[in-house]
Amino acid sequence: MSRPLKDLLRTSDLSKADIEKLLTTARKFAEKPLRAKKTLAKQTVAIYMTKSSTRTRIASETAVAHLGGSPIFLRSDDLQIGRGETISDTAKIISGFCSALIVRTFAQSDVEELGKYASIPVINALTDDDHPTQLLADWVTIREKFGKNLTGRKFVYIGDGNNVAAAWLIMGARMGAHVEVATPTGKWAPKQSVVAEAKKIAESSGGRVEVLTDPKAAAAGASVIYTDVWMSMGDSEADRSEKIAALTPYAVTSDLMKLTVADSIFMHCLPAHRGEEVSAEVIDGEKSVVWRQAYHRRTTIQALLYHLTKGDLVGNK
Repeated sequence: MSRPLKDLLRTSDLSKADIEKLLTTARKFAEKPLRAKKTLAKQTVAIYMTKSSTRTRIASETAVAHLGGSPIFLRSDDLQIGRGETISDTAKIISGFCSALIVRTFAQSDVEELGKYASIPVINALTDDDHPTQLLADWVTIREKFGKNLTGRKFVYIGDGNNVAAAWLIMGARMGAHVEVATPTGKWAPKQSVVAEAKKIAESSGGRVEVLTDPKAAAAGASVIYTDVWMSMGDSEADRSEKIAALTPYAVTSDLMKLTVADSIFMHCLPAHRGEEVSAEVIDGEKSVVWRQAYHRRTTIQALLYHLTKGDLVGNK
């Protein structure tokens, strides 16, 4: 008998069945946040963040509280890890006190090591490589708008080929969708290893993965236009001028949105820099669903905690 999925360390860890289960549960938590308020009663969940956060922190703490648990928020300088204690030792200690660990940090390897040595579920709430909890929130929002039928739909990400772009490709491929990213070539394109993995997943799911350099070609006929900030936490300030210049043609404007289908939506994982990656009239316009996306950060983290602590996700075996 196969073992259940213990952790969510990468978007690719989730099977299509897992994603469907999580989206369904998240929608139920959106309708009735306290429907499982005894799940984590008298239990604690550690929330460890080395990166600043608005949505992830609030969503995580609220999700734990709505399941009846108590969140414990931790930064590096709150722990001995900030003075040289190993990640493995830290994982074992936290496992002795808490029922789950939510992590938002820089290195993907740190999250992987925490998952390896923790006996409790570890959830990747953002690394430089991936952002699985965001993509779950995105797909709950997409389903609310378009339902399950993806026929004829194209889902497009435009801008920096960062962690969100990577997760967008992997999740879209797993869902059997037609997903595209449009980025500059070179160092701000998505990693070739991620593109290759997404294309391999799409071969078995019936999806379609494309990587373009022309934002207008990508936007033409799109149902979703998605973007993210151009300068992320951890990016080198020495690269700012070069990166902004390379990405300026990829700004999401009203003219770009006019190339999309009539019922298209605009998505952004936030925070947003109006006048850079997106114009104010787009993000604050009628096609924008960014606030609903942000709301679903809570519902999907709540769903993850609910199912991972029950051990009823199967993983991508």
